[in-house]
Amino acid sequence: MDTKNIKISLGNYKEEIEKVFSKFEDENVSQRIYDKDFTLWSDKPTEITNRLDWLISPQETLDHLDKIDSFEKEIKSAKFTHALLLGMGGSSLAPEVFRLSFGVKKGFLDLEVLDSTNPGAVLNYANKLDPKKTLYIVSTKSGGTIETLSFFKYFFTYCKEKIGDFAGKHFIAITDPGSKLEEMAKEFKFRKIFINNPNIGGRYSVLSFFGSVPAALVGVDLKKLLFNANKVAEECKTKKNINGELGVVIGQLAKLGRDKLTFLYSEKIISFGTWVEQLIAESTGKNGVGILPVENESLENPNYYSNDRVFVYTHFKNDNLLSAKIEKLKKAGHPIIEIILKNEYDLGAEFFRWEFATAVSGWVLGIQPFDQPNVESAKIEAKAMMNSYFEKGKLPKIKASIEENGMKVYSKSKEKTLADSVNAFLKNLDNQKKYNYVSIQAYVTPTEKMSKALQTLRKKIQKKYKSAVTVGYGPRFLHSTGQLHKGDAGNGLFLQFSSENKIDAQIPNEPGMIESNFTFGTLITAQLLGDRQALLNNKRKVLTIDLGSESDKNIKKVISLV
Repeated sequence: MDTKNIKISLGNYKEEIEKVFSKFEDENVSQRIYDKDFTLWSDKPTEITNRLDWLISPQETLDHLDKIDSFEKEIKSAKFTHALLLGMGGSSLAPEVFRLSFGVKKGFLDLEVLDSTNPGAVLNYANKLDPKKTLYIVSTKSGGTIETLSFFKYFFTYCKEKIGDFAGKHFIAITDPGSKLEEMAKEFKFRKIFINNPNIGGRYSVLSFFGSVPAALVGVDLKKLLFNANKVAEECKTKKNINGELGVVIGQLAKLGRDKLTFLYSEKIISFGTWVEQLIAESTGKNGVGILPVENESLENPNYYSNDRVFVYTHFKNDNLLSAKIEKLKKAGHPIIEIILKNEYDLGAEFFRWEFATAVSGWVLGIQPFDQPNVESAKIEAKAMMNSYFEKGKLPKIKASIEENGMKVYSKSKEKTLADSVNAFLKNLDNQKKYNYVSIQAYVTPTEKMSKALQTLRKKIQKKYKSAVTVGYGPRFLHSTGQLHKGDAGNGLFLQFSSENKIDAQIPNEPGMIESNFTFGTLITAQLLGDRQALLNNKRKVLTIDLGSESDKNIKKVISLV
């Protein structure tokens, strides 16, 4: 069922998909989603019936537009020029999409997003932004996310030092009612507290205060954006709709082995991929199944892909840069979903469309798409590492299996050199039935140079082994794809990179106080060790390489070995 702006090409899978879509209609799945019928996904309502208010988010936020507009005017009149959002996962990914896709309207605030505990990333924003002209947005649903609270403690202390007792007027909170952050925001006299509807999961929160307040600050026309989202929300209530079909397509194709959902975008909206990556990965990667979202991968000729791909090509009407290559993939038998947009405001529709399609894909896969049972495992292990640090004054050490040219390798295999270790690890991809994707996890300072190097490494692996390769900076990806890494069928290889922190930053024990028991460098190392242990506990194959003090030079050495 194609519409004017969505075309789905299924090739040999058409008949199979039509059967499941008929079942979708017969069982009235669309209406049952709106009726909050938890039996679509589980025999228990836990974390379902209290996670479905994203269905009413567009209208609910439209009802709050006066409040958001009034706040935005107040901020502009207070002469703020910049905003720094402190958050992780759903709280940070959506605002980043708004800033990168819409830019900054004249007279509005330039928004930056901090979602890395790497000390280099934290200090970059401390050095870059003038606290006198910066609004700090502390954004967390639970109010207890360690990364977000650490950012808040650091920047509140920094602000207090620079601007004195009025520091609180440079902070706002977006959180759920009764959270730890709400208490702190009151205690430290924040300028504003936005209390979100608590019945919305973090990754489904883009059209609530979590996404709309930062969007308003950069000058996005919320009325226009939410109107487009509302149109799709109304479509989704009908028995037979393209958004439900999309969910059936991605869910059923995953069951048939096409579980690498590859997203391609017009350059201006390429950041949308990082938002949808979290939505799909955290929602579907559990109970031994999962759809692997692949975003920002270079588009190659058909001979570089295995038969496990589905391509989603989202582009503006006047941008057909990738169309010829997409046509080749279609002819080679790969399923293609093409979505054509008029302008960036159509992203309002896309946000809701993919939330609904993801919920439907959960019904097809037989999983509950609103919980994240494996996310806690990495947090528990990281906490154990930190407890060890507080008891002994140092983090647990793991013994390097190889030390070479300033680099260290941590592996359970018996290779003697870095080259042998890397190639033996990647050779697992020869057995595509068992291992068919690589997750590159970089616990290093996110820089343009490092990002380019990681993309080069990714492309080399992809082309050599015809395997999907994803890239994520740590600990950012823990709140995005981390659930899928431990919850799916175990087909991934996990290549971790760390580096020496040449600089570090203390995390104050309390906001506004100098005393500190640990640093961001300690925290990110604990998170790496914790995630590594959680992966090993789940019987995943992991290779960890410490790039040492010359990370830019040494990542190039690793690339040359593939």
